[in-house]
Amino acid sequence: MTIKAELSNINKTAQQLITLLGNKTIIAFYGEMGSGKTTIIKSLCDCLNCVDTVNSPTFSIINEYFTKDRKTVYHFDFYRLKNIREALDIGVEEYFFSGNYCFIEWPEIIESLLPDNCMAIHIEKGESHNIRILKVKSIES
Repeated sequence: MTIKAELSNINKTAQQLITLLGNKTIIAFYGEMGSGKTTIIKSLCDCLNCVDTVNSPTFSIINEYFTKDRKTVYHFDFYRLKNIREALDIGVEEYFFSGNYCFIEWPEIIESLLPDNCMAIHIEKGESHNIRILKVKSIES
């Protein structure tokens, strides 16, 4: 499915994505630097009623957020990983199988670790600075 998203109205798109996800909790975000991965994740966290400040875990690799109803959301940024071993060392598989939402930026290096039935969102810049094209698909192995 392809979604044309306006960054000025990104919460509407985030709500649409939450509906599309259904019971899928692992979401891999693909896109070039500055495409809006973190912006969309912030809006998804707003829709999930996260009470913590959402920001990119570029240096910490993972951020943990809590929702109003005490659920946990994990936000990963694997941009700085040198190899898949580093992801295994932080116990990434435990997070993936926790049943909690896991939003993953720069998933390319850990694709072989992604569980069955996760979702991929490819983000491209649109015709203006305010438009993003989201290509959403389920990843089945």
